Amino acid sequence: MNALIADGEVLSPEDQAGLKDPFVQSLVSLIRAQDRYGMWEKRSDARLLDPFVIDKEKRRQIPIIGDPSPEVLARVGWFYGAVALRVENQTGIMASPIMELSSEGFGRMVVTAGRLVVVNRHLRDLHRFGFPTLAKLAEDGGRVVGDALMWIAKFPDVANA
Repeated sequence: MNALIADGEVLSPEDQAGLKDPFVQSLVSLIRAQDRYGMWEKRSDARLLDPFVIDKEKRRQIPIIGDPSPEVLARVGWFYGAVALRVENQTGIMASPIMELSSEGFGRMVVTAGRLVVVNRHLRDLHRFGFPTLAKLAEDGGRVVGDALMWIAKFPDVANA
């Protein structure tokens, strides 16, 4: 059974659950924090996250080779910023995302907690960054956060240094 959300969209039950996920809520809060002029104030969370959802049809329309736009770079930054925020909320250790990219969209994303690198991702095809559904966004974000928390548990002295 599908439910209607504020903007008149119909979301699957999985995507509705994804919207309530703590990682996704952290992501939404980061996006809303960037709204300096209140232009997104009346947008639903699902509408704010719509650029993160790239289904098969949208992915086919994106060229295989391309440079990432400023909007895509912002989405990547928000995604890993939400990872850092969740890590910080769950551990009390300040976490910071650091992104290094070439103009073609290849590079690395690192998230540090204390002196510990808790996320080390190689980025490629960044101009196609997105997830097939909101549920997949929540799942992948939660997995990255879980991996980061595992590293902190394994090396707490380094993370707390």
